[in-house]
Amino acid sequence: VRPVATTASIECRRRSESGHRPARLLYISTRLAGRRRVTLTSVVTHPYRSGPVYFTEPKITVIARPQFTEPANLPVNWIGESTDGERLSEFAGRLCYMSQRNPASRNTREYLENIKKQGHGSVLEHANYSLLVEGVSRSLTHELVRHRAGMAFSQLSQRYVDESTANFVVPPAIIGDDALRDAWQTQIDSAQMAYVALVEQLMERYSWVADRVHRRKMAREAARGVLPNSTETKTVVTANARAWRTLLELRAGEGAELEIRRWAVAVIRILQHEAPGFFNDFEIYTAEDRQDAARVTYHKV
Repeated sequence: VRPVATTASIECRRRSESGHRPARLLYISTRLAGRRRVTLTSVVTHPYRSGPVYFTEPKITVIARPQFTEPANLPVNWIGESTDGERLSEFAGRLCYMSQRNPASRNTREYLENIKKQGHGSVLEHANYSLLVEGVSRSLTHELVRHRAGMAFSQLSQRYVDESTANFVVPPAIIGDDALRDAWQTQIDSAQMAYVALVEQLMERYSWVADRVHRRKMAREAARGVLPNSTETKTVVTANARAWRTLLELRAGEGAELEIRRWAVAVIRILQHEAPGFFNDFEIYTAEDRQDAARVTYHKV
């Protein structure tokens, strides 16, 4: 039997001056074999978008890494495979003692292993790595930006960016439980609909503001108050290798919140591939709670 769909309270306008595509509230009903119609659900739709994406894992991309240029007057006797970031730190460390001849005949990663063992972490601060982080919640970034020393953050602004088409991050604790997921998603859908309605109403309230861009900002900064911590955000994070180590030691441990712990473990995997000499003493394992965690051999380098 073909479902019969009915709609109520439909607003189908073109892109308004609020800057987002107005939501349509669809109250979908069916009539089966002459029986009374039963309302199934209400959803937010957009003319050019099928619906939000619900992330269950982060997306992380390395977008910048060190580039080392060896000075001609201070050549180092390099041994073994290494990356530019690792060589930069070795060069900085050897400069302190003018040991460019490499009298101990250590390869670069053996040299860095000794640096970590001795706790001489300052030479790791010369190597910076920038990551584009997507598919994480604002709950995660509230914790992430507490790490300040040696780090820089640039995050999506909810004052300027239209969140009527926002995506969301499923909390790790409810993944795999359909009942919990349905209850969570119901609240997410409701919050997004409330955001859309508030932006429209606030745009009307501030219609006397001549600058349309400023008017949209005023509306969005107020309406975002109804959006949940699960709203997906994007951020660029830059940190030196020492700062990355400190953050990852804290946030990949068993005591960390599950989403940022999942993200930290993913970052460890990426940076171990990117620069093994800096991060190869991190060990990833399955913790008692059946989630991945990580521990490190050399603490507080």
